[in-house]
Amino acid sequence: MTMAAAIESRTAQAPAQRLTSDIARVDVISDLAAAEPLWRTLEAPGHVSTPYQRFDLLGAWQREIGPREQATAFVVVGRDAEQRPLLLLPLTLRHAFGVRIATFMGGKHTTFNMPLMDSGFAARASAGDLDALLAGLRHHGGVDVLAFTQQPQRWRDVANPLAQWPHQPSVNDCPVLSMPAGAAPTALLSNSFRKRLKSKEKKLQALPGYRYAVAQSDAEITELLDWFFRTKPIRMAEQKLPNVFAEPGVEHFVRQACMAKLACGRRAVEIHALRCEAEIIALFAGVADGTRFSMMFNTYTLSESARWSPGLILMRAIIDHYAQEDFRALDLGIGSDDYKRMFCKDDEPIFDSFVPLTARGRVAATTMAALGRAKHAVKHSPALFRLAQRVRSALQPRAGAARDESKAGD
Repeated sequence: MTMAAAIESRTAQAPAQRLTSDIARVDVISDLAAAEPLWRTLEAPGHVSTPYQRFDLLGAWQREIGPREQATAFVVVGRDAEQRPLLLLPLTLRHAFGVRIATFMGGKHTTFNMPLMDSGFAARASAGDLDALLAGLRHHGGVDVLAFTQQPQRWRDVANPLAQWPHQPSVNDCPVLSMPAGAAPTALLSNSFRKRLKSKEKKLQALPGYRYAVAQSDAEITELLDWFFRTKPIRMAEQKLPNVFAEPGVEHFVRQACMAKLACGRRAVEIHALRCEAEIIALFAGVADGTRFSMMFNTYTLSESARWSPGLILMRAIIDHYAQEDFRALDLGIGSDDYKRMFCKDDEPIFDSFVPLTARGRVAATTMAALGRAKHAVKHSPALFRLAQRVRSALQPRAGAARDESKAGD
């Protein structure tokens, strides 16, 4: 595909918008290779983005999973009058229910969704900028509704400008652990909790070669992922949950993302593990950006070592590791599983927006917003949640009780 074919440029022409907006032009790029240079520019230091929107992560998702889900790349770039990129939305375009829906790339594998932005633009972005962005998209055509879910209100103390659009709370919460600079270990995890984990860990420490490590080499990453993809399906089956890692393209996507090495030296996905000479005991993997770690997936051993809470012990080690690196926050993904609340006492404010661009999109946006509000109400009402579990069990006897999230598990 040529660059001319890959990029379809449209400029919002309304003079009033030019006076109130830095965005003078909106491009849509339908080819990853054409989008990559701009994308990497806006994820470099000095810009604003979450690690979930890195090209190495979402590019792998779009290549391996996008085509299987009939989702095509739809990368939106907002530029100023000098053609400098101010904002990039890594979107994918789907057709469903008779409308064309633009969503963030990554599907169920990203916890947070947000634009990549020039830092100056992010700090001053106004309603006029967002109006210009929508005008450019309408002029371009091809989309009926923007369905943007799981967006953080802020990132690195910068407000998310998309929160200026009408929005509602996301279906699930995201528990988060704040990590103040110089905080004592007991300020992050209580002494009593640490003592309980230390007592359990003594059983594991008796195993020859017991250690905690962050995977560094390609060989170590491959070994850990081979074990993960053997073990995770068994754990998911025990919990009577669908194995999302068995879906077409997912394993290739995960392996590509974990192998990708960033310019800063980090991996696009970092893998932490407890292991000994005889086996891998537990594994947690997630994304990090120098200030925050966010978990993506995990599992733990099928052996007797599982009796000693290796997942909790590994989580404590991860918290200590990133505290030493002067990180400011850590989360374990969306959902309110009990183990997450042991570590993460606060909630990250995240929101959804459903923005119509056409008349057909208006109906779809209203419907999706109503469905999201209903799911949020069920998730946050114990009585409704229990009712939903009973209904699901009656309709799908083998599916078991629902959980808030299936991509992390364990």
